Amino acid sequence: MISKWILGVFVGCMALGSFAQSPADTIDPRKYARITTDRVDGRYVSSRGVVHAMLKRTTPEYTFRPDFTQPEFKQWQQGISRAMADIMHHPSMEGLPEPHCISSEQKEGYRVEKWESYPLPETVVPFLVLIPDKVNEKNPAPALMCIPGSGETKETAAGQPELNPRFQEDEPYERWIIALPYVKKGLVAVVVDNPGAGEASDLEGHTIAPDYQYEAVSRYLLELGWSYLGYSSYCDLHILNWMKRQSFINKERILISGFSLGTEPLMVMGALDQSIYGFIFNDFLCRTLERAIVLTEPNKYGVRPFPNSIRHLIPRFWCKFDFPDIVASLAPRPIIFTEGGLDRDLNLVRKAYEIAGKKENVSIYFYPKFSNPKDRQMIERLPEGINRKTYFNLVNVDDPMHDIKSNLTIPWLVKVLDLK
Repeated sequence: MISKWILGVFVGCMALGSFAQSPADTIDPRKYARITTDRVDGRYVSSRGVVHAMLKRTTPEYTFRPDFTQPEFKQWQQGISRAMADIMHHPSMEGLPEPHCISSEQKEGYRVEKWESYPLPETVVPFLVLIPDKVNEKNPAPALMCIPGSGETKETAAGQPELNPRFQEDEPYERWIIALPYVKKGLVAVVVDNPGAGEASDLEGHTIAPDYQYEAVSRYLLELGWSYLGYSSYCDLHILNWMKRQSFINKERILISGFSLGTEPLMVMGALDQSIYGFIFNDFLCRTLERAIVLTEPNKYGVRPFPNSIRHLIPRFWCKFDFPDIVASLAPRPIIFTEGGLDRDLNLVRKAYEIAGKKENVSIYFYPKFSNPKDRQMIERLPEGINRKTYFNLVNVDDPMHDIKSNLTIPWLVKVLDLK
């Protein structure tokens, strides 16, 4: 999802650029939807064409193969984990201060604690812990780390008042609450911010919030040889390790619940930490490399779409794997998908769980609009030269209905955790 602020800047730049253009300076987008070359040798003069051709001949090193034997599958999983550790560049830090609680407030049936963690010498990472009244050292409970989507804060995800009125999303607040339904079922919820959002933002709370300038943070992390996802997953893992040390949490039953942007650190942590019990993938599953290849229809000014912001850029990611590969590597741990995608990709995950001997541990739901297989696109290969709207339609995404789906996740949790 691209933030409204970034879209506004992009549209504004396009509008400014059009002052120097006459109507004759526009093009027919469909005429140039696909990136092609007229050369008989198949080479490109256009640098954009060159890079596009390079994308098309890229096959990730750890692409999942449905014909894996079980030993091959386990070896492949280990390769995924090693490759993930390599490209995430998590630092090895010693002697860091322990997280500590800075406030506690009693609510009806639970309490909300605010904690701070210190995963780097320069870093303070606040997070919220929601603990049901019946949970304590003598009665520990399973726990979920809740990671919100782009633009949402940990307060939104926890169902608590915003720290700043500007952080409040315009849309109905209830659509983005992740943690409270879990707490009402007797589970502990630990809720984090995405870097650069909410309390972790810069000046946006005075100006453009609930949109955030993620791109500046991402750019400088890249210049330092890191990435937005590398930093966010490192901070989240630091808190996850703290969760394992808490006596009121059943460390054998810790799950990750990621919404939208939050599914990315979910995948990273799942690949790196085999002790995580299960996953709630609240988004659709897609092949991001394919998305970059097919989204090429330009606007009338000849500007082709950018598949995602720099916040999602991890050097060498596509050389190693894509999202379905990473998710397949999480088998046999329980996982639920709440917003589907292409059956083609989800069937790879199903096959991975079958190879791992736990095909019952993957649960897949689609947007209501596409819940009937007859209403879904059953595509093996997406066509090149499409725009974002066409892409979403082809991969069975009902974008206005992209939200938290507790009606699916709560019954699933009751089943996989054997809750009463």
